Amino acid sequence: MAITHAMRAFALPPRKPGAALPLLAGLLLMLAAAPAAWAQQTAAVKHVAVTAIVQHPALDSFRDGIKQELDASGYKEGVNLKWEYQSAQGNPGIAASIARKFVGDGADVIVPITTPSAQAVVAATRSIPVVYCAVTDPVAAQLVKDLSPSGTNITGVSDRLPLDKQIDLILRIVPRAKRVGMVYNPGEANSAVVVNELKALLAARGMELVESTAPRTIDITAAARNLVGKVDVIYTTTDNNVVSAYEALVKVANDNKIALIAADVDSVKRGAIAALGMDNHLLGRQTGKIVVRILKGEKPGNIPSEIATAVQLFVNTKAARQQGVTLSAALIESAAQVVR
Repeated sequence: MAITHAMRAFALPPRKPGAALPLLAGLLLMLAAAPAAWAQQTAAVKHVAVTAIVQHPALDSFRDGIKQELDASGYKEGVNLKWEYQSAQGNPGIAASIARKFVGDGADVIVPITTPSAQAVVAATRSIPVVYCAVTDPVAAQLVKDLSPSGTNITGVSDRLPLDKQIDLILRIVPRAKRVGMVYNPGEANSAVVVNELKALLAARGMELVESTAPRTIDITAAARNLVGKVDVIYTTTDNNVVSAYEALVKVANDNKIALIAADVDSVKRGAIAALGMDNHLLGRQTGKIVVRILKGEKPGNIPSEIATAVQLFVNTKAARQQGVTLSAALIESAAQVVR
């Protein structure tokens, strides 16, 4: 029936007897080939599914960097790429549901941004390639045994920072600092790792880490106020609860003239005095390069995990004034970006 309708649609003026046979044969071949051509086109579309535990500027930069790298490598959304992004809105249960959905959809590669999302995805599949992004310690998070090729379906990029250089930055901004305050979510593996390492490094320099926990974003203000009068400076990592509600932390720092120093460069635009951290967009692109390699046929288990390489200093002179700090000209001149 479909062929009869197609023949009618392509009806031509009468020709000499027998002249229509080649045309009819060609039309039949075209109709027979159409399903195969459609199947080939559909098979060429790659499905990349991305998820993050929450939405905030740093995680958005990671996501956008991944997308840009795919685009630059010829994977165009709506042409040969199905791009999907979902945020868990800070809820581990939703993170697990998103992971199961992506697995059920048969994504070609799943890219979880942050440790909680990565743990949820890794728990959901042992076959679909997983490329984690912005996981501080993938070993402590039990994603991989070490940074060498895993031999599994998992690889990715860590945003781990050298903490000794973070302490150097703290002392350049507040030279007499002895007590460093830190607000963090104790349930986030990234933050727990940083706390333990930072505590030991500070002790070796005759300094002390003062902890204030915030298991939920709504706890940030109270946790920050708990540090008032107890610390010389507040240091923030890439803890997702803290970064999600960073303005609340900034207000406490400004109101009480406490220097606020970050590991996340996007937090500088939001009110931290300075950050020596990763260029989040470039880390996203670094992750995207691994995704492209997998889409082109490489196995994730043969690709070693990487550590982000693009570290930059961002400075906010307005925040320094609001928090009662005078920055040296040398520090400002060494910054890759200055927010005034």
